[in-house]
Amino acid sequence: MPQSFGLSSPAEAVKVSFLTVAAWWTVFSLPLFFWVKDERVEQEGLSFLGYVKFGFKKFFSTLKKIRKLKSVFLFLLAYWFYIDGVDTIIRMAVDYGISLGFSTNSLIKALLMVQFIGFPAALAFGKLGEIWSVKKAIYLGLLVYVGITLWGMLMREEWEFYVLALMVGLVQGGVQALSRSFYSRLIPKRESAEFFGFYNMVGKFAAIIGPALMGLVAISVRKVLMPPTPNSSQIQQVSEIATRISIGSVLLLFLLGGVLLSFVKGEKGGKTT
Repeated sequence: MPQSFGLSSPAEAVKVSFLTVAAWWTVFSLPLFFWVKDERVEQEGLSFLGYVKFGFKKFFSTLKKIRKLKSVFLFLLAYWFYIDGVDTIIRMAVDYGISLGFSTNSLIKALLMVQFIGFPAALAFGKLGEIWSVKKAIYLGLLVYVGITLWGMLMREEWEFYVLALMVGLVQGGVQALSRSFYSRLIPKRESAEFFGFYNMVGKFAAIIGPALMGLVAISVRKVLMPPTPNSSQIQQVSEIATRISIGSVLLLFLLGGVLLSFVKGEKGGKTT
């Protein structure tokens, strides 16, 4: 496959891919650097430790405000669960496909397909949010992810992985973009920077539960089903069953996120005072 692009080896392809990513980030960062105006607020006279202390003080101050805003607090909790499910599907897809015996080339093509489909699909989801409602559009995305997870548990052929990649591409960007849009309607406009800082932090921590849950479920299933003295065939069979059930455990994240989201009211710019 690297030879198709005039490259001699997979290692060289990886090096070139890093350069293309760097070029991508540079080009699309230029409009932000040159044309987006931002008001700079400085805390004069603070040392490095002073800035660290100020950062933690601001963090706890924002957390206190969020606890007072029920809809914001519930949404962040819901978002933490369902976006963890979204991230887990993406992060674990290749490992899961390899464990089922799918070729690396097929998996890479499927992941590239997700990226190409994701951008126009996110725009379409944005329109759907305007026509229908943001919350309902998020629910549609979560429902599709539930279907993806269930199908992923049962799939056996490589072509099914492509179909699932198509489905992920259709909803991944939409769920992420609409979640930000919905959150922006809940928070105080004058304090959007600190509230979105907290939102981004929740998103970063969301990559923890899913993989840990999958690992815990897989280990537990293996312990229960593995015979005392298994042969190679039994080991392979039990490992496949454990892997499939572990993927199914991601459903819990989507269900918890969806249930919590149902309690969130679409407020606009709540007050913190």
